[in-house]
This record gives sequence, structure tokens and C-alpha cells, in this order.
Amino acid sequence: MRELVEESRFRVSETERSQMDDQTPRWFEPPTLVIEPRRSLFDLDLGSIWRRRELLYFLVWRDVKVRYKQTAIGAAWAILNPLLTALIFAVVFGKLARIPSGALPYIVFAFAGFLPWTYFSQALTRCSASLVGNAHLITKVYFPRLMILVAGVTTPAVDFALSLLGLLGLMVWYGVSPTWNLLALPAFLLLAALIALAVGLWLAPLNVRYRDVGHAIPFLVQAWMYCSPILYPVALVPERWRLLYSLNPMVGVIEGTRWCLVGGERPDLPTLLITILVTLPILLGGLVFFRRMESAFADVI
Repeated sequence: MRELVEESRFRVSETERSQMDDQTPRWFEPPTLVIEPRRSLFDLDLGSIWRRRELLYFLVWRDVKVRYKQTAIGAAWAILNPLLTALIFAVVFGKLARIPSGALPYIVFAFAGFLPWTYFSQALTRCSASLVGNAHLITKVYFPRLMILVAGVTTPAVDFALSLLGLLGLMVWYGVSPTWNLLALPAFLLLAALIALAVGLWLAPLNVRYRDVGHAIPFLVQAWMYCSPILYPVALVPERWRLLYSLNPMVGVIEGTRWCLVGGERPDLPTLLITILVTLPILLGGLVFFRRMESAFADVI
């Protein structure tokens, strides 16, 4: 008898239910997810990233907190790491090898080149390992998998901003004044992010299927660093090899970032055009490749 009474309390007639539905605000309706097959090879669904931008924010914030969790000096490591590395480079390559740095002190020259490279290397490493590192999310929850790679590229920008404070301190110490070229810095940072994302779009799916890629990425990053004008100016590259050397997209980014931060010679326009022309096909091809491999991530990872 008690069960019948309790049940009768919660009975709602069809008329009352329809009235409740009419009074329910539109924003209260649960979201509807429609899963459709891709209409073409270039159906990349990039708009889903913008529609779920709140998730991107939380992914980036999570990575930032985990990076400096239980550390004594916290985010100060973002300044100390490139500063100490530039100091070692200044002793080995500036004092012993006597590599020219123009009118700049070598440590400022090296720090200004190492700053964009640190961002790029961290972004590429995080982006390439992001799918494997978030396997628990991929196998349980649906969301655009591309968002994980975008978060991996975005997170190191926080370290870049903090490291920039260290470079400004060095510039004040050595009397190097910033110029209005600093306004162009976001453009070169965006270009570095696109390069890291373009390469990561190829390496991340391959890393899901072949874990050898994860072991090869540190060697790739180290070899790429010595092929970039971080420790030496582009002027040291022989003229006959200059065009081939410019096929490295980070050449234009590093030279442009150094010009923005500490001045000096303006980056070569043909080099910047080559950087863009090399990056765009890799990025577009990587998006297509990523979309084709995306359906198998949850099964293979």
C-alpha cells in the first residue's frame, strides 16, 4: 500500500507533462549530438574546435597546473631553463668557439634564438605525444580529437611568455633596447605554432599505432635544433646552400623572432615566403591524414 501511495505522488498526466515542456526554457534543453559520415576528403570539421572552446581552455589549464605541481619554485623554471641553456651556449660557442653574434652580446643573441625554439620543441613534443597521454579520455568520452593536439601546442605559450621576462632582464642588463618590431612577435609565434601543429598532425597518429615514434621524437628535435640558426647566424651558411637551408621552416621563425626581440638585420622576405609555402601543405596534409586515422584511435590506443 505504501508503494502505491508513493508512486501516485509522482504521476503526471499527459496534459501536465505538455504544460511543463512548454514552460521549460530553450536553454535548458540537453545538447543533441549528430554523428554523420564525412562528405568528402577535406571535410575537416574545424568548427567543432570553436564550439567546444571551453574544453580547450580546461585542457590547457590542466596541463599548466600539472607541469609545475609540487615544485619548489613553480613557474620560475620557465625562465631558468632557457637562461641556463643560453649561458652554457654563451660559454661554449661564444667564448670558446667564438661564433660571431654581430653587435649583440652572444648570450642575448643565443637567448633570443633559443626562446622560439624552446616553445617550438615543447609544442612539437607535447603535440606528438598528446594522443597517447590522453588515452583515458579518448577511450571513454567523445570530443574532437584534434582539440588535444591544439591544447598541446597552446600550453607552451605560457612558458614562452614567462621566458620572455628573462630575456627582457638580460636586455636591460646589457643595455639592449627593444624596438617597435616587438609588435610583430605574435605573428611569428603563431607561425611556430602552426609548424609544430603541422608536424604533430603526422606524428601523433603514427605514435598511436607505432610507439617507436615516441622514442624517435627527441632525436628529431635535437637534430632539428642544430639545423636551425639558434647558435649561429644565417650569414655563416654558404650562399650556395642558403636556399636549401631555408626549406627548414624554423629558419624564418627564429630569424624573425630575433629581429622582433633584439633588433638587428630584418628577416629575408623570400625566406619567410618559403617558410609559409612549406608549412601550409604539411598542415593541410596533416589535417587530412589525422581525420582519416581518427576513427581508429580508440581501438588501437
